[in-house]
Amino acid sequence: MNTTTLRERFNERESRRQFLQQLAAASTASLMAGEPQLLTAAPSGEKIEHPKATADACILLWMGGGMGAPDTWDPKTYLPFEVGLPIDRLLSTFPAIDTVVDNIKITAGMESLATIMDRATLIRSHVQPDLGSILHSRHQYHWHTGYVPPQTVACPHLGAWMARVLGPQNPVIPPFINIGQRLEGVGEQEELKAFTTAGFFGSEFGPMNLPFPEEAAQSVKPPKGMVPDRFENRYRLYQQLIDRTPQRDILSDHQRESMVRAMDKAHRLLSSPERTAFDISQEPKESYEKYDTGRFGRGCLLARRLVESGARFVEVTTEYVPFFNWDTHANGHTTLVEMKKQIDRPITQLILDLEARGLLNRTLVIIASEFSRDMMIEGKPGSNANDQTTEKVDAFKELKHYGLHRHFTGGSSVVMFGGGMKRGLLYGKTNPERPCVAIENPVSVSDLHATIFTALGISPKTAFDVEKRPFYATEDGTGKAVMDLFA
Repeated sequence: MNTTTLRERFNERESRRQFLQQLAAASTASLMAGEPQLLTAAPSGEKIEHPKATADACILLWMGGGMGAPDTWDPKTYLPFEVGLPIDRLLSTFPAIDTVVDNIKITAGMESLATIMDRATLIRSHVQPDLGSILHSRHQYHWHTGYVPPQTVACPHLGAWMARVLGPQNPVIPPFINIGQRLEGVGEQEELKAFTTAGFFGSEFGPMNLPFPEEAAQSVKPPKGMVPDRFENRYRLYQQLIDRTPQRDILSDHQRESMVRAMDKAHRLLSSPERTAFDISQEPKESYEKYDTGRFGRGCLLARRLVESGARFVEVTTEYVPFFNWDTHANGHTTLVEMKKQIDRPITQLILDLEARGLLNRTLVIIASEFSRDMMIEGKPGSNANDQTTEKVDAFKELKHYGLHRHFTGGSSVVMFGGGMKRGLLYGKTNPERPCVAIENPVSVSDLHATIFTALGISPKTAFDVEKRPFYATEDGTGKAVMDLFA
């Protein structure tokens, strides 16, 4: 390993260490903060008015790790693998296929999704800023909270905003549920935990985490022998534990009370008939099998059942684990063949089921990822100069090199179904040749969030007073909904 590579890896480790320290400081500050107060007017004096909602619930299907748009939703020139093929000629490793919409093509391996694109809005011009090293951590934090880390406070997840501003549709069902992502035992676990929270809003608005959909029913099953008196004893012990926590000296009354309220809500769920929504084994066999392509597919089934029962915001992820799933630093094409098998049928079935139940019009379903990918090597526009995980080669020698490996923020794709969005719409465009940057109607993270908030009836300028300064739903309240996407 040369000196330059060693220096770059040392710098990346130092950046990660500093990043974690900054996240920890922000979390501590939030624990000390009092209850955030909803502002009725911006500091400028402008009254904050909420738009009329076109959706009541949102399902985010998160392709954690970086879904390469040219190999999924935005096909470019396709060249099959062959030894000696120059790398700089590669744009797509899958051929384009037709969909039910004449002017929309996607890539092979998503044949089921091709049949429902007449229900979709496909954005091909989503762009993210280049945040430098620790790309996954920083970009996932940015996408889920709307804020580029680090911040001086712990920023709430998009789902926590829904839970806090809109409240539950069903008082028993948690308004924010996160399916499929383990927060322990995987790489970058502290970074994952940092944005999978309610931040300064408090624990009661945080996610109910269900890493394994097939075990969700067990999560809401009352412990054997848990009679009311026994639960009350446990409840009192829980309050004592909060008082005795090592963090009690920095824990504000608001945060402490929020933890207690979260316990109250959990108690209501455990004793309610609605908890059967968490039991996917109760799904008819024929329906279950349509979703059963793995954890993600079963997660889509669970999401549908939860939205039917009144969940407000559900995220289902293919799970982010470094160098696995969509994090294709090697074996990109081969990995995507398998990833497409995981997502193609269950996402299609989710949309069809929501439509058949009359829920699609009022449920916004989003497919997104933290950024796209390219075959670029270091030194080319849009590449990550600190990323040394993929072997540098000029021409393909083995199948493992064939695929999209490099992180690319200049143009990615987002798909939306239902929730008041147009049907069969293609929005935005990327350059047909490298670099495949957005060249028409770019949509930033802030504007995409503003669009999502607007669909749910929340003004992008919604703000809370946090420690005597306004904190907005979109960064500084500047996000603008892309109204051309609405029906």
